[in-house]
Amino acid sequence: MIKRAYAALTAIVCLLFATGAFADQPKPWETGLQEAATGNMHEIRWFEAYTLWFIIPITLLVLALLIVVVVKFRASKNPVPSKTSHNTLIEVIWTVGPVLILLFLAVPSFDLLTKQLTFPQNPDVTVKATATQWQWNYEYENSGATPLAFDSFMLKDPDRGAAGKEDKSKYPRLLAVDNELVLPVNKVVRVLVTAAPTDVIHSFAMPSFGLKIDAVPGRLNETWFKADHEGLFYGQCSELCGKDHAFMPIAIRIVSQDQYQQWLTTAAGDLTKANKALMAAVDLPATVNVAENVAK
Repeated sequence: MIKRAYAALTAIVCLLFATGAFADQPKPWETGLQEAATGNMHEIRWFEAYTLWFIIPITLLVLALLIVVVVKFRASKNPVPSKTSHNTLIEVIWTVGPVLILLFLAVPSFDLLTKQLTFPQNPDVTVKATATQWQWNYEYENSGATPLAFDSFMLKDPDRGAAGKEDKSKYPRLLAVDNELVLPVNKVVRVLVTAAPTDVIHSFAMPSFGLKIDAVPGRLNETWFKADHEGLFYGQCSELCGKDHAFMPIAIRIVSQDQYQQWLTTAAGDLTKANKALMAAVDLPATVNVAENVAK
């Protein structure tokens, strides 16, 4: 009895843990940024908290000044308005003060931009993402003798059963796709981003990675990331691109190096088979079954 209770508790913990850590996505009433999955995103989250130490006091100061002006200098209390034209001390304060604040914001901001735009030498994986109305096409560079490329469409509700993606907590509506971009953890990934020559401008955005770059027809943009933990992460096209702009999600599945190599080898011959094998290895039901077997 105790073992069964322990197994049930373990399964519940696994459920909670999987929801928060293995499928990062927008959440109801979310007021902050998504949890960081890369070093750059950790820096972005730090910079956001840092700027609040300036924004909040400035906002409160302006509010206090407005209240003072409304109350103290209202017409009923000051029938004869002041004709003061300037005050040297005030002029110096509101000139020097903002300059110092901007310097405190600019220095870490430029440092963050430098880190984002400094590309590591010899990336471990290079992927090309091509946007069209309204889907993404992924092409793996140097993936072996057989080139690997596939389209990624938003997963429609009638197709969830066949894809094995009925769990909307992990594969959310309007964000889940039929084919995720699969990449290894703790590896530098170079992403080449463009749009089809006859298409419009799109944008490749992944909030958990601190990544957002435009996909421009006829132009090849470049970005990079290094995911520091495994999981399933969701983003979207972030450039208004037409009537189905809201139905152009991005899903990236980060797995171990061994799982990635096995998926890559199988996907070259059968992408569907590779995806299902990977899902069976990393999705939650396998974890729950293990817990139940221990109880027996």
